[in-house]
Amino acid sequence: MRAGRFRILVPAAAAAAVLTAPVAVHAATPTATTLPTRVYAPYFEAWTTDSISTIAQQSGARYLTLAFIQTPTKGSCVPTWNGDSTQTMAAGRYQSDIATLRGTGGDVIPSFGGFSADHSGTEIADSCADVNALAAAYESVITTYNVTRLDMDVESNSLNNTAGIDRRNKALAAVEAWAAANGRTVQVQYTLPVEPAGLEANGLAVLQNATANGTRVDVVNIMTFDYYDRTTTDMGAAALSAAGGLFNQLHSLYPGKTTAQLWAMEGNTILPGIDDYPKKTEVTYLPDAQKLESFAVANGLGLLSIWAIQRDNGGCPGSRDKNNCSGIVQNTWDFSHILEPFTA
Repeated sequence: MRAGRFRILVPAAAAAAVLTAPVAVHAATPTATTLPTRVYAPYFEAWTTDSISTIAQQSGARYLTLAFIQTPTKGSCVPTWNGDSTQTMAAGRYQSDIATLRGTGGDVIPSFGGFSADHSGTEIADSCADVNALAAAYESVITTYNVTRLDMDVESNSLNNTAGIDRRNKALAAVEAWAAANGRTVQVQYTLPVEPAGLEANGLAVLQNATANGTRVDVVNIMTFDYYDRTTTDMGAAALSAAGGLFNQLHSLYPGKTTAQLWAMEGNTILPGIDDYPKKTEVTYLPDAQKLESFAVANGLGLLSIWAIQRDNGGCPGSRDKNNCSGIVQNTWDFSHILEPFTA
């Protein structure tokens, strides 16, 4: 894992707190339904003041992945938005906005981790040393927002934190058992860095540990950007190659699954425009997105995404890895409009 593959977060607010129990469901957020079999769910930068429902209405993307949830300090078990101690689950940020989105037929996927949290020790499974408290933290997010899928964005130092990997999977297995006992649908999604040939050894080890702990992984979402290999320039072809490599790895890991089931486990996240690689040779263009969408439909992938929806505009031609624009010439929401038909 190279330092260049990352998701930028604003600095976390510092405060410690103690997690006690799952937060009660707020009435403002109606019960969610299971996500579509195929879904385009771009990442939404939750450290901004942007409105979920407004972005969804403007872009046409009805499903959003909210990034990120992390702890406010190392050693904490408290899930907060962007590490802000004032934005715990009890504070109910996004409650009414999610309710508005669901009123239009959309939904959200909360995402834990991201580069900053994974790098600083505030990724919740790295931070929280107690498996039961960790499971309770995940359950508090599920019950507060009535969501049916959790995304685990594991990169940077978290990819090699074997204790955190094991705690995460043990806690997720407990959450899955809790959900089944309470009649809830809860899916687990792992988002991992990738090479054009597939997952690196440490990414594969995350899934191997999940299998060892009896954790059901529903989606493996690969980040097909920031390769830093000095050779990759055709980002569309690389995304498809990585998808094929992941398929072979999943086939070995889950030999009892059919071809269709393995493809349905796959997710693929591209970065619109110029990614972080300093030479500016890793550029994902609109035809690359179309190539991926066609491939995903033909093979029955389960998820497509972009990092991130606030980048989906041409406001900064030539700029590298900006949070709010792609760096290429494009119309606003061009990438989303290409990928939105994928949702089934």
